[in-house]
Formats: sequence, C-alpha cells, structure tokens
Amino acid sequence: MQMSLTLAQQVLVMFLLSGIGFLMFRSGKITMEGNRCFGNVLIYLSLPAVIIKGFMVDRTPQSELALGLSILLGVGAVVLGALLARLLLGKDAIGNFSATFSNPSFFGIPLVTSILGQGPIFYMTGFIAAMNVGQWTYGVSLLTGERPKLTARELLTSPFDIAIVVGLLLFLTQPSLPSVITNSLDFVAALNTPLAMFTMGVYLAHVDLKAMFRRLSLYRITAARLLVIPLVTLACLSLVPDKYESMKLAILIAQACPVGLNVAVYAQLHDADYVYAVETIVMSVLFSVVSIPVVVWVAQLFWA
Repeated sequence: MQMSLTLAQQVLVMFLLSGIGFLMFRSGKITMEGNRCFGNVLIYLSLPAVIIKGFMVDRTPQSELALGLSILLGVGAVVLGALLARLLLGKDAIGNFSATFSNPSFFGIPLVTSILGQGPIFYMTGFIAAMNVGQWTYGVSLLTGERPKLTARELLTSPFDIAIVVGLLLFLTQPSLPSVITNSLDFVAALNTPLAMFTMGVYLAHVDLKAMFRRLSLYRITAARLLVIPLVTLACLSLVPDKYESMKLAILIAQACPVGLNVAVYAQLHDADYVYAVETIVMSVLFSVVSIPVVVWVAQLFWA
C-alpha cells in the first residue's frame, strides 16, 4: 500500500507541473508555436537522451540477460497493447494510437524512480524503444491511413533508432566518458518530465472539459489504456519468475501510464484530429491518479 501511496503523490506532482504549463499558456508566455517546439525537443533530443542513459549500466552476464529479457517483454507488451486496442476500439485511429502507446518516458520513469530507484530504468529501455519505434511507424500509419513503411533511410534518421544504436554501443563497449559528456546528457534527459508536463498543461488549456466528459468514446479509450491493457499485461507478466520482480514492476508501470503526449504531437504534425488526441491525453491523465496505484496494488497482491 505504501508503494501505491508514493505513486499517487508522484502523479500529483506531475499535475502541479501541468498546472504551470496551463498558467504559462493562459498568460501568453507559451504559444502554440512554442508548444510545437517543445514537442520537437522531446522527440528529437530529450527522449533519445533518456534511451541512451538507460543503457549506461555496468555490463555483466546478469545485465546482458536482463537486457535481453526486458527487451522481449517490452516488445511483447507494446504488441499486446496494439492488439487489445484494435480489438476494443475498432477503426478509431486516434483511439488506437492513444490506447496502444502509453507515456513511459515522461510519466513512467519518474514513477519507477520514486519507488524502485534509478536501477530498474534499465529494464524499461526495451519498452520505451519498442514503443517509440512503433509510434514512428504503426502510429503514423494509423493517423495517415497509409501502410507503415520503414525504409533504410528512416531507420538511419529516426532519433529513437539512433539512440538505441548509441546506447547499445555504450553498453557493449563500456567506454569511460568524460564527465562533461555525462553531465550534459543528464541535463538534457532531465528536460523530459517538466517539458512534457508543461506541454500537457498547454493541451489542457485547449480542452472544453464539459464537451470532453460528454464524449463516450473517451471513456472507452481511457478504460482500455488504464485498466484493460495493464491488467492483461499483469496477467502475462505473472508467468515470469519472481526473481525478476523489479523488471516486471517497471514494465507494468510503463504499461499502466496514461496516454502518451506523442499522440497529440503526431496528430499536430500529420493534420489529424488534434483536439480529440488532446482529449484522450487529458482524460487518461485525470483518471491515472487512481488507476496507476490500483494496478500496482493488484500486482503486489499477485506477486507477493
């Protein structure tokens, strides 16, 4: 129960950061163009930094095995989410994107760190990488109506793939990087949560809350993202041996996070229904303060 209470407190901190973004936008200090720039910083700079940092651990036989297993579990969790979202939400493109892809980088990492420390972030690397590659391909195909095409050029220029390659090289070679590099990487990665929550506040400022709460499809998306997909993932993770409990819990929290902000970023970039995308984020964030602690509490009951 203490773990669930800690998670609830951390989610409330994120709400406060969103409130700062809300006030900054309403006072004219952040514009929509500025918010788009925040999105570019998140996608092309801070999130790749988080992925690279996740690989910067000591290379041991145990960490190699854990990396391989966490990647398999992470990819499996993303694929499971996509299949369940399609089953539950049909042809709703924004709904599928929103239910499939959570917010592990901006929500998940601070939550995992608050209850498990920095170490288990390593276990989330595979999930984050799979999710972001999935957004870059499958997610964009949902919004554009075109089949996903992954060319060699896209593989070489995708910021997430570049970050994965760099991170793997650092993990395999274990170089001794100068402190000026590691410190800079830490600062850039630290932009993730505050920038993402400021962006969340800007999105909140655009939402007609009365109209949002009357939109029934948002409740289906929120239930799929916050309850159905995490609980089915929990059941699947229960098959993994108990000695990997920290890994299971880190991946579960990543899967239980609210809708990722990138659905709005990509909707804006690809001229999709931006308002609907923002509403899926806001609705899921509002309910996540209760759902995430509940999912973790259920996991503790099953995995104790």
